[in-house]
Amino acid sequence: MFRIFLAVMIPYALILSALLWRRPPVRRERKYERPASNGPLRVLVIGATGGTGREIVQQALAQGHQVTAFVRDPAKMQIEHANLRVAKGDVLDYATVESAMRGQDAVLSALGHKRFLYPNKIQSDGMRNILRAMTACEVPRLICETALGISNSIGRLGLPHTFFILPLILQFYMWDKLRQEELIRASDRDWVIVRPGVLTNGPARGQYRHGPEVGNYFWPVMISRADVADFMLKQLRDDTYLGMAPGLG
Repeated sequence: MFRIFLAVMIPYALILSALLWRRPPVRRERKYERPASNGPLRVLVIGATGGTGREIVQQALAQGHQVTAFVRDPAKMQIEHANLRVAKGDVLDYATVESAMRGQDAVLSALGHKRFLYPNKIQSDGMRNILRAMTACEVPRLICETALGISNSIGRLGLPHTFFILPLILQFYMWDKLRQEELIRASDRDWVIVRPGVLTNGPARGQYRHGPEVGNYFWPVMISRADVADFMLKQLRDDTYLGMAPGLG
């Protein structure tokens, strides 16, 4: 029975990986001017009550930024700060996205969900609304968290993910992340896609690898959500990866 399982699973996993592969994005020059001052920015955090989103909010506030946390349930935010505004809304409801978007300098998206086992377009439809609102409100920069293991990073989450976790559990989730990335790549905003490895709840180390070659084809790479938030916030003013999708681990 196990041999039959492997005989089916391995070809399926290889075909799925081939279908999820895309050419790597190419770095491009900044199109929009950043705020002239090096001081605090006005940032909108999408997915602010998730693991990475909460870290982004906390670290952005510590850095002095004016933060708008976009959430479906404000009671889950549980952070109070003079520079924090909580905007209730749904990323699938364009009107609420545009309302929260007005007056922002940048968007940090940690949008995710746990509806793994059936097809949905929560991330891609949500990103379509985010990009539309950014254009309408003239918000220039987007930093978006996706994941290693799709597009040109296929296989870089290790053998267990490539041959078991992706084809058995995350196939619909990763398909939608790929659609999300393709929408971003086709947009005219200044953007950086951030692809972390396996996320942990550990403390920020401040030392991590980043770039297009991050990841391992044999075993998983890991990184704390706190370090992912640190890297994403650095992209607000750093143009090194503009128009690219660096991995993190």
